[in-house]
Amino acid sequence: MQAATMDPAEEPPSMLWGLDPIFSAFARLYVRDILQMTESIQVPGIYFYNSHPIYKVDVLGTVVYKREREDFFCYGVDDGTGVINCLCWKNDLLKEEGRPTKAEGKHSGGAQGGFNLVAELEKLRQAQNSRCHLEIGELLRVRGPVKTSRQQREISASVYYKVNDPVMAVQIAWMMEVPQLYRQCYDKLLELQPSATSDSAISSLSKATNIIKDFLKQKSVTRFRPYDVQDLLQPLMSSQPQTASADQEPVAGPSVCQQLRQLLKEALQILQDEGVVYRKVKSQDEVYYVTAQDKDLLMAVKDIIREDSKREKYAAKGCHILHILSAVRQRYSLNVSKAALELVLQSLECDSDIVSTSDSHYTVF
Repeated sequence: MQAATMDPAEEPPSMLWGLDPIFSAFARLYVRDILQMTESIQVPGIYFYNSHPIYKVDVLGTVVYKREREDFFCYGVDDGTGVINCLCWKNDLLKEEGRPTKAEGKHSGGAQGGFNLVAELEKLRQAQNSRCHLEIGELLRVRGPVKTSRQQREISASVYYKVNDPVMAVQIAWMMEVPQLYRQCYDKLLELQPSATSDSAISSLSKATNIIKDFLKQKSVTRFRPYDVQDLLQPLMSSQPQTASADQEPVAGPSVCQQLRQLLKEALQILQDEGVVYRKVKSQDEVYYVTAQDKDLLMAVKDIIREDSKREKYAAKGCHILHILSAVRQRYSLNVSKAALELVLQSLECDSDIVSTSDSHYTVF
């Protein structure tokens, strides 16, 4: 299929793409639409569906053909609307499958009643193989960026796994959710106008929030106190028009310092609502932790999912997000919000530490 390109006059400027929340998400599009998306003129590898910039997708479908090479599997995935080629790279365990193990003869018979490293490694290899080595007719979920290779559209998988769905519960949930995403997001045209980013259209509160976000990202801040970022907002106060001239008596009202503190307070509240920051312990000493940089929080969430996924109750589908949230609040901090947890889960899934079995359930390999 020849990749179509978008008319440069219709394509929004690339600097505005980040304003569309779909751009940073794995878009759950039908295969038919992925194959028909138009490619960007400005940035190859970026595609447009109804003016929404898209470069990574999330697909659930049946394997209709397969090829295996030394370094990757090539699966044809059919979701009922079309078939797309999915390039699924093997990890080291799968690459070593079938190779003789040097220590096999030494340890296979001498570890009776003890820990057998070779046997445990073989169990891990078999478990990994069962999730990643699919046959025709089995259900595959794949996430990754869209590529065009040899004039054919394909998905280069960053995460893929076999879905065990004997009663079709996952497929039914998928078929119910995707049409809603189309109605609420994908089929709605998003107007990205340059004027939307002008100073007149962005409030001081929005500016303050973005300034703090940029500071936390650029400096890789793990935690901070309000006075650490207060000076960053000072230019916003000096740019505000004065309410009284020099020869008039001062107008009663909050001072500039009070306005600055109030602006900072409101900006930090927005960041908490979005889950970007949180307070591990609420005390007079206001310490804010940056969710994405809090390694202890990420490790705590990962440990909870790994431990609880072994329980019979969660073995089949994984841990529900509300269960994970309750466990995090009991074992780590009462002040972790659902929004903060969602950012942590997204980060762990992007690193392939966990995998989502549905919209609200998570497990580990």
